[in-house]
Amino acid sequence: MSLTLLDWRRQVHRLYAEVRACADPADGHARWRAGRDRLFTEHPDSPLPPEERPGFRGLPVAPYDPALRFDVALDTSPPGLTWSTETDGDGVVPFTRIGVAHLPGLGELDVWWLESYGGGVFVPVRDPAPDTYGGGRYLLDTVKGADLGGDAANGRLVLDLNFAYNPSCAYSPAWTCPLAPAGNTLDVPLPGGERYAPLPSR
Repeated sequence: MSLTLLDWRRQVHRLYAEVRACADPADGHARWRAGRDRLFTEHPDSPLPPEERPGFRGLPVAPYDPALRFDVALDTSPPGLTWSTETDGDGVVPFTRIGVAHLPGLGELDVWWLESYGGGVFVPVRDPAPDTYGGGRYLLDTVKGADLGGDAANGRLVLDLNFAYNPSCAYSPAWTCPLAPAGNTLDVPLPGGERYAPLPSR
């Protein structure tokens, strides 16, 4: 394992800290887009295969829509569920549901706690839009830095669906990723966030 992956994680943490510090979420979104494009283009741990990087011109991301930003209080009344997924590098990764986020006009998303070393909140999202990754995208993955804020001490999270992004396995079979379970599937197409446009070589 190379220390370059540590550098990737540090840069992602720093990028999301900058996003949370922006007074205007749209400005934070623009900063996030530029930061992800830079990492994908320049970083040695980019999920893009090396042969695809020279022709890379940026990730396809929908324009920012303020209606897709939610500051929600988690509904913790449903009984906690558990879920696990097997990965190549980390073995079986277990999750426990810590609440449900109700998103008016869109549906509900389960909010999970990663029970492995480090812990963290994990919120994937899958939707039927034809230009999104079939395995689902990630909205929060706080152990890896993807944290949009909210008053966590009082049970609130910011779920801004404009920041939904494709997991690394969407770009290369070298990666394995937890995919969105049933409780993280929306019935309506989600117009915001990173889109999925496979390159011709795939």
